[in-house]
Amino acid sequence: MQKYNFEEIVSHLKNTGYVYQGSEIYGGLSNSWDFGILGAYLKKNIKDLWWKEFIEKSPYNVGIDSAILMNPRTWEASGHLKGFSDAMVDCKACKSRFRADQLIEDATGLSAEGKTCEEMDQMIKDHAITCPKCGKQEFTNSRPFNLMFKTFIGTLEDAKSTVYLRPETCQGIFVNFNNVLRTSRKKLPFGIGQIGKSFRNEITPGNFIFRVREFEQMELEFFTYPNDDERWFEYWVEKCLDFVKRMGIKEENIRLRPHAKEELSFYSKATSDIEYAFPFTDWGEVWGIADRTDYDLKRHMEYSGEKLVYRDPQTNEVFAPYCIEPSVGVERLFLMAVCDAYDKEVLENGEERVVMHLHPALAPVKACICPLVKKLSPQAKALYEDLINDFHCEFDEAGTVGKRYRRNDAIGTPYCITYDFDSLEDNCVTIRDRDTMEQTRVKISDVKDYLKEKLVF
Repeated sequence: MQKYNFEEIVSHLKNTGYVYQGSEIYGGLSNSWDFGILGAYLKKNIKDLWWKEFIEKSPYNVGIDSAILMNPRTWEASGHLKGFSDAMVDCKACKSRFRADQLIEDATGLSAEGKTCEEMDQMIKDHAITCPKCGKQEFTNSRPFNLMFKTFIGTLEDAKSTVYLRPETCQGIFVNFNNVLRTSRKKLPFGIGQIGKSFRNEITPGNFIFRVREFEQMELEFFTYPNDDERWFEYWVEKCLDFVKRMGIKEENIRLRPHAKEELSFYSKATSDIEYAFPFTDWGEVWGIADRTDYDLKRHMEYSGEKLVYRDPQTNEVFAPYCIEPSVGVERLFLMAVCDAYDKEVLENGEERVVMHLHPALAPVKACICPLVKKLSPQAKALYEDLINDFHCEFDEAGTVGKRYRRNDAIGTPYCITYDFDSLEDNCVTIRDRDTMEQTRVKISDVKDYLKEKLVF
């Protein structure tokens, strides 16, 4: 499992430009993070790969980009206005606030999912749970706290102008079901996917970017015949698991956990989570795949008065399709990738090498072009300017070649390309592999093809 503590990995990400503290010059904002020079590229690469694999390369799926602000009736239909809440509890002694279910699970290892506030209060008493901050056993009764951010649209701040920042992207897909069906001319089975921001006013966000109030989701709603849902559920579970493995994640650090019957949401026929062994917990959910049946479409039909149905071209039967939902947070895939990639090695000369073993397709910088000495910079720069048309590369002429290699190892650059004096004669460069440190002599005219082959996902 994990070899390094979480604080060490987070420190490395901050120091190398993957993630910055949000609003840092003003003292920051609780659990707000900005993705830096490298982090922005890693996020983009994750999203681009997901979009390519789940939308562009799929004969079944199409993509949309729905609005963050939606008619508030949307959230009545989805149940978020009434039921999208966590139970929070306060320590009377130190005034610290906790999610009741997390407090119970952290202290006892027992799940409180689906329990009422009263049942969780009883569990806290029965197990004599104490405050993690001050050690006292004095808690308020737990009470529900709605997780949606509320704002106002227009010039008046009243009930009629109230809207919400969406807590999930999938509802934008459900309300556009008819639009997509009409304009895409798709036949069942088919899916609608999107990538977008979501917002949840979490009571106790934490563990760096694992649980944040502002995050990006990549969601697919895959519609199928009601009698074919189980087959497609298994298909998408395997597809998601395969994507994680292709990211280069070590197999011993991932597992698939099907939900027990008592864990399932009331609308879910089946749910499985892909979990990762993060350094801060035994296992943390990364990707959820759920069989949502026809719940969402029927709810929106009830509240909107519109028919969100499919007419079978063979039988002429009209029905609300079942829906399989693979849903994943970009930040969680990001965190899994960097936790799995971070490593330190002691070389033969006793020097310590910090290296990020990111899959080359995920790596923010694909190659760094390094002239052996500054005198060779013009020729090396010409190669760099040719490569940046196809890959995100960097040009580095500062310091010794060895130090440049170490800098690039630490940020996860898979290849360093060195232009030396021999290059002037043989028109070749040396390409150094980040993981093996092996060096290969390659003709300059073949470098682009060499990288394309290595960067395949």
